Amino acid sequence: MHISLGALHVFDAAARHLSFKAAAEELNLSPSAVSHAIAKLERDLGALLFDRDGRQLALTLDGRTLHGPVEEALALVRSGIKAVASRQAEVLRLHAAPSFAAQWLTPRLHKFLATNPGMEVQIAADTDYSRFTNDEFDADIVYGMREQEGLSVHPLGEERIRPLCTPALATRIKTPVDLLGHMLICSTLKSVQWDRWFRANGVQPGQGSTMRFDRSFMAISAAADGLGICLDSTRLAERELANGRLVAPLEGRSEDLAETGHYLVYPKRNADRPIVKAFTRWLLDELAGSADAG
Repeated sequence: MHISLGALHVFDAAARHLSFKAAAEELNLSPSAVSHAIAKLERDLGALLFDRDGRQLALTLDGRTLHGPVEEALALVRSGIKAVASRQAEVLRLHAAPSFAAQWLTPRLHKFLATNPGMEVQIAADTDYSRFTNDEFDADIVYGMREQEGLSVHPLGEERIRPLCTPALATRIKTPVDLLGHMLICSTLKSVQWDRWFRANGVQPGQGSTMRFDRSFMAISAAADGLGICLDSTRLAERELANGRLVAPLEGRSEDLAETGHYLVYPKRNADRPIVKAFTRWLLDELAGSADAG
């Protein structure tokens, strides 16, 4: 025997109100539709659920027997739906560019969680752009902006791009030309590359040794391990600069380059979700504070 949840929902409303008309108003149906649904349910069960004698409906013995479990079951279903909806409202499914996630976001995420108790962030990191077509993610932090309709877009501020290396290696670098004699490390996905930096500093790019990675966090790590000099964002290298593993050997003696490389994007339909609003506000405030501190 197959009894639809919809039929039980109609029966529950009619049993509580003891009125097909009142049940219809609650369910936004016509009284006729309620009456037909109850009649079909009675046929399927082979039992009379309502005594229709007189002007007032009354539950039969079978009706009273069925209504208790149905009312309890529907309450459990509503409770489960409410719990899932509430849970989804408190979980941010975030896609992010790997280097931004590893170098800048993850070390600070405890601040967001501390100021937003009960909220949770799930992060997936790769270089693909989320298209939000299968509702897998709520928001994305991307490197490099691609036009996509229906998105709210928040630029995450300007980043300074400069040569970075260990303090020991920095003692041998006095001018931009000195860099040509060392291993130059770069991230192949960065829009700012060594040739552009050298030209901005009046140096003809050379044919020296280079080491290439497809992620900024790998290039930064290689430079911090003393393998050479990387050209990367001081925002992404913030921890290594703060703990002294990396320094900017030509700070004040060369021209930095700048780019607005990262953007927070999410479908406009998510703009009013409390956790998306909270995360956006926190992220922009944290970036502004980080820039002020720098």
